[in-house]
Amino acid sequence: MLYSISHTTKYDYDAPVSYCHNIAVLKSRRSLGQELLEYKIHISPEADEISERVDFFGNYITRFSIQKEHTQLKVTTVSKIRREYEQFKNDFRSDACSKISLDQAKKSLLKTEPDILEAKQFALESIFIKKTDEAISNYAKESFKPNRSIFEAAEELMQRIYIDFDFVSGFTSVSTPINEVMRNRKGVCQDFAQIAIACIRSVGLPARYVSGYIETIPPAGQEKLVGADASHAWFSIFIPSFGWVDFDPTNNQIPGDQHIVVGWGRDYYDVPPLKGVVYGSGKSKLKVEVDISRVL
Repeated sequence: MLYSISHTTKYDYDAPVSYCHNIAVLKSRRSLGQELLEYKIHISPEADEISERVDFFGNYITRFSIQKEHTQLKVTTVSKIRREYEQFKNDFRSDACSKISLDQAKKSLLKTEPDILEAKQFALESIFIKKTDEAISNYAKESFKPNRSIFEAAEELMQRIYIDFDFVSGFTSVSTPINEVMRNRKGVCQDFAQIAIACIRSVGLPARYVSGYIETIPPAGQEKLVGADASHAWFSIFIPSFGWVDFDPTNNQIPGDQHIVVGWGRDYYDVPPLKGVVYGSGKSKLKVEVDISRVL
């Protein structure tokens, strides 16, 4: 599957901004079943300084600053991506993936192979997923039993979050503590991914936050709305002897070709699409539009 993706972020300021410095995580990384074919970034006003690097997790990071007065910041990225992930989903039902129990996984994590050491960092606390309360650990234990397959447990956890939590846009912000999300059982895809990660880490397993996009399919006979697609987030669990497996609790499904990866990290803090600082005295209005179209 070939996708063309346009992502526009626009800030309108009600008072002039004299300077801004920003970090963008908008360029899709190479991942299993995914290849970035083309990528362009357009910044208005034109950036005075811009650079790109690969971060600790292997994500593409763009830094830019605008050192002149402006009342609007607009960042648009255009990408073409080949996505061929569906072929790997059958492997998730193999014994190497689906037969590893919680006890077996925790013993394997005591080893020092490179993939184990790399994965173990995702079992630690992170900026947005620090020490959690008893409610989260109890919620996790309902699915994760010592002799149960961790693939089955993670799949059930995904299903439970989908059923138990309400998707309510605007109810939370990026700074809302996950313990508060757990109490209210409301939030958005970022919250649901981080709740799942907190649950998995509470039983001693590695889990990472995946940032990307999901293609929206319109109902039969209806045209797709411009801007109907969106940034998205889901979680991934590490299964020793197999690797990483993704789960999308917002949509209750194992991601396929419609899920396009941009980057991953310990939580949202590591891979926000755009963040920065501005020098100004006014407020701002944010508007984000994402369009995903199939080329083939």
